[in-house]
Amino acid sequence: MTTRVTTVRVDEEQQALLIDGAGSAPAAVELIGRRAVATARVAAAGADGQWDAVLPLRAARWGGAELPLPSGDYALVVDGRTTEVPPIETVLLAALRVGASGGEVRIDAPVDPVYETAEGRLALEGRYAAMPGAHENAVFFESFYGQSSGCNPGAIDRELAARAPRVTRYWSVVDLSVPVPEGAVAVVEGSPEWWRARADARLLIVNDWLRRRFDRKPGQRVLQTWHGTPLKRLALHRPGLHPRRWLAILRESRRWDVLLAQNPYAERVLRKAYAFLRRPVWVDGYPRNDVLITGDAARIRSALGIGEGERVLLYAPTWRDDRSEMVDFVDPKALAEAADAVVLVRGHSRTIRPGRDQAGSRVIDVTGYPDTAELLLAADALVTDYSSVMFDFSATGKPLYFLVPDLEHYRGKLRGFYFDLAARAPGPLVRTQEELVAALSDVSAVAEHAPRYVAWQAQFNGRDDGAASARVVDRILDHGWLDA
Repeated sequence: MTTRVTTVRVDEEQQALLIDGAGSAPAAVELIGRRAVATARVAAAGADGQWDAVLPLRAARWGGAELPLPSGDYALVVDGRTTEVPPIETVLLAALRVGASGGEVRIDAPVDPVYETAEGRLALEGRYAAMPGAHENAVFFESFYGQSSGCNPGAIDRELAARAPRVTRYWSVVDLSVPVPEGAVAVVEGSPEWWRARADARLLIVNDWLRRRFDRKPGQRVLQTWHGTPLKRLALHRPGLHPRRWLAILRESRRWDVLLAQNPYAERVLRKAYAFLRRPVWVDGYPRNDVLITGDAARIRSALGIGEGERVLLYAPTWRDDRSEMVDFVDPKALAEAADAVVLVRGHSRTIRPGRDQAGSRVIDVTGYPDTAELLLAADALVTDYSSVMFDFSATGKPLYFLVPDLEHYRGKLRGFYFDLAARAPGPLVRTQEELVAALSDVSAVAEHAPRYVAWQAQFNGRDDGAASARVVDRILDHGWLDA
């Protein structure tokens, strides 16, 4: 008997889709998006040939807790076949907004649509501007525009939670699919609570630009941790910079009280690139890299489902200004087979939304994994291009490979470099996947770069000693920005 879906409706109490069908009960009913999959509980067909399924609008990844599905469009897939979903009026649930049109289910953050209108946004901004603010012993954290709770803000959060338990820790998130640290409070971007927390927190800790309207409240401080030592030119140093962008950069950097740098080289570059010349830069190493010294690689591998003794390659390229999705210079499945390894694919934060998880035998897409540093710890070798992860991974001393088929274009037209990567790279530069596979099996290719690796670590990793978070929190508490 043919299996078909007859109705789909939203159950607010269960935070789920209720699906009714006719015919043989399906073996699997799934809601499949770009970065997440939810699986239904299916009841066997009754004597009348009817079946039903409960499809929770949440999923668990990496051994973590079940969380609401990320925002986006989802296909309803029954026994491997995509099924058109009848229209469903949008419903605002506690953890997300859900509706259906055009044959797919649409998930959005749980923000009342009234606040997404021009009038609603202006009302919230006006209320925010009028708040006196900065009266709460709290921190407002944001990492990669609310798409993560990792990087430097995440590491500082862990240290603060241990040493200053009276501090309230708010995390700005694009939706509730983003896991936040234990004891922290998630606030969804654009919601009334997001605006309130942003105004009331005495300290803001971010790793990228402050978006939307920002009005500094009296006594409020901003710690800009940034998110990588730069090889590629940025901010005022980018080629072809429009005057409006130039003014925006100056306006942004004047919002920061302190800038964090991984090393003295990064301090010099960031000061000039952002014209951050009269305020302090803390050259304390990167808190996010503490885990490279103190972390448990076996625990991370287990969470990723990697067996003992497996060789693990992490492929983590940067984004490109001229494309929205991750570069396709690697066939992960073919690389895993040729290198006899598990291949972890890590897209850049800017490619999370437009991209789609890759799959294949011994391929794990970890673009949505909360903490890049944990992936660096779990990997036996890193394959990158121009990404700042090169400066983090080198703290481990493990092999680095640079897959750079577009080197001339990127260096000469798209971005430009602060130094000659080919002359100083602490690992082989290759142009094709075939060259990469050959280099991965050639021990001498790594040995040849050993002197460069040592010099690289001396320049860039001198403060990545496992105690950067403690140094940064020492400064925060010594300045009296928070009460422990």
